[in-house]
Amino acid sequence: MSNEISESQSPAQPPAAAAAGAGSEQPISEQPIEERVNNRSMRPNSEAFREFMASSWAESDHSVTRAASADYAAKRRAALSAMFPGERLVLPAGPLKVRSNDTDYRFRPHSGFAHMTGLGTDQEPDAVLVMEPVEEGTGDDGSQHVSTLYFRPMAGRDSKEFYSNARTGEFWIGARHTLETMATQTGLPTEHMDLKLEDAITENAGHPAFGGLSVRVVRDVDPTVDALVDTSRINTGITDLEAEDKKDAKLTEALSELRLIKDEWEIEQMREAVAATASGFENIIANLARAVDHKRGERVVETSFFARAREEGNDLGYDTIAASGNNATTLHWIRNDGQVNSGELLLVDAGVEVDSLYTADVTRTVPVDGTFTPVQRKIYEAVLDAADQAFAIVKPGITFRMIHDKAAAVLAEHLDAWGLLPVSAEEATKPSGQQHRRWMPHGVSHHLGLDVHDCAQARQELYQDGIVAEGMVFTIEPGLYFKAEDLAVPEEYRGIGVRIEDDILVTADGAESLTKDIPRTVDEVEAWLKRS
Repeated sequence: MSNEISESQSPAQPPAAAAAGAGSEQPISEQPIEERVNNRSMRPNSEAFREFMASSWAESDHSVTRAASADYAAKRRAALSAMFPGERLVLPAGPLKVRSNDTDYRFRPHSGFAHMTGLGTDQEPDAVLVMEPVEEGTGDDGSQHVSTLYFRPMAGRDSKEFYSNARTGEFWIGARHTLETMATQTGLPTEHMDLKLEDAITENAGHPAFGGLSVRVVRDVDPTVDALVDTSRINTGITDLEAEDKKDAKLTEALSELRLIKDEWEIEQMREAVAATASGFENIIANLARAVDHKRGERVVETSFFARAREEGNDLGYDTIAASGNNATTLHWIRNDGQVNSGELLLVDAGVEVDSLYTADVTRTVPVDGTFTPVQRKIYEAVLDAADQAFAIVKPGITFRMIHDKAAAVLAEHLDAWGLLPVSAEEATKPSGQQHRRWMPHGVSHHLGLDVHDCAQARQELYQDGIVAEGMVFTIEPGLYFKAEDLAVPEEYRGIGVRIEDDILVTADGAESLTKDIPRTVDEVEAWLKRS
């Protein structure tokens, strides 16, 4: 809608009326609220402009190749298909999310969608993967489903969308996929979502007892898709919506559990994420002196890492924790507005998310002035001991819970030796005790991959009580946190927080630390700071 004043408008017309735009057929008070966001844009809308805008464009280069992830994603879809024969599966990527008025956050698809399509970065908000059930053996790669990717392809340059839609128009956000290029990249059949998605989700849906087709959806990702499924259920006589929600939850659970073991391509992505994260930590150390001189030195640390995350990856895998001094005793300190003072420890928990959306998750704790004090060193080496002993037991066949229990027991022994426990280490580590957890209330390990806390919807019997297997990737991250106001410890301990976190790949007969080259022993850390 144009903001130019037409000849028929009176020069004395109130500004509010002029803001409705030239040729407006309705007063500003009747303008739909969703259109008003564009009143500030002054976008041309004359017939002459539209005709000229649609002409004289060279053909764009839309050449793409099949993504390296495509074959792996196909195998994942086959595994999911086998779990839900005869049911339609709906996996939305999710919509854009408004950050401020008419600006959006950078788009990141739902991790289950990304895993099943191989798509990363900010490609195709609102897209939906629909897996349609077919007779056994007649689906994709002999599976029980045929998958189709529904999305909104690039608009032609003869369309108004090309230049006027700030969310989807190529003039605003750059080139997007056509149906053909997306099919080439993913290996999936593609359809225009505006034309066919609703039918794909609702057609023949209903209660199986009455000849309908059961539909499962990954809920709470895209409200529009949820509404389509819910309306379809109600319209076809399905009354037990709570039972349907439970069925949907099983799909979400399955998508999470399928990520417990990483394939070769995923492991390579994790290695890339770790390498980029290591570069980010080098940036931090190089800027540490500047952080000390700045009134908000933690922000210097945070942005030093973020610069490398954007240079080498897609984004941060999660909000960086840059915590100096007593702030390091706050487990998820992301405010990062404190000073970085000489004599303190600086705890940094950060990870780079690469373009495939796989992320690292690393924590290092360093002495700001380059050398650990005796008490800092004592606490640091206790945490390091716990990390090393936990890593030493990792191999296929143990339970995941054993890793946490080992690290926690080592820390209990150190706390007992320092005289901090009100009971013996043996008593503290019993389920009825746990006094040592006052200084480490979090878990020691979590799965890692597309999400920093990956596989979080998996069943407990496959997660905490699950059996460790080759191809799993997870963290080991013990810590000790002595808050400044903690009267249960001597004053010299107070205000010290230490965590050491590494990313671990389970191999056929043991484990590999993917992050072993990021300095972690006392001597390595002190030498690291001296090189900066």
